[in-house]
Amino acid sequence: MDETSYRILVRVAISLTVIFIAVSIYDCGYKNSNPGDLPYLEADNFFEDGQYQKALEKYTEALKVDAADIHALRGKARSLMQLGRFEEAQTVYDLAIKLEPGFATSYANRGILHDRMGEYQKALADYAKAMQLDPQINEGPHWLTRLMRNQPDKPPGIADRARYLREQLAKPQSERLLRVPEIDAKQRTYKQ
Repeated sequence: MDETSYRILVRVAISLTVIFIAVSIYDCGYKNSNPGDLPYLEADNFFEDGQYQKALEKYTEALKVDAADIHALRGKARSLMQLGRFEEAQTVYDLAIKLEPGFATSYANRGILHDRMGEYQKALADYAKAMQLDPQINEGPHWLTRLMRNQPDKPPGIADRARYLREQLAKPQSERLLRVPEIDAKQRTYKQ
């Protein structure tokens, strides 16, 4: 390596180090942080680890600090759904949608909730609304997210599920297969 290339690499390394330190200092103390951020982040970690009851407790704690924290509200709804507390989850999703009606992820998750409740027409309506608001939502989790979740295969998205539901609902009732627990379990909730 010649001298010029070496000097350029050293300058780039020093610049990146300075930027990293500046961002770290800003994150640690200078930005305006919400007091509910810590319980919210803890809740997210519990949720990703599958500890839904603990996640629910932490999301609730974050909402006590800031009742308008839409992220904690959505997390609470996802936790309630994973715990099988469907009616409570629906109430929280309805509130989240009322507070931020243009957020596709809330519709997608409420669609999953309706699907789990056996309310397939409502699920289809929510899936359609989510895809209308954000066509990319059907892409599902990014490859990096799947890597972190140890999920090598791309899970079915809401468009896949909506297509399947429409196909099954078009059949006579005696021939419909609307639930396949092994496949349904792979459908994860959305988070943004």
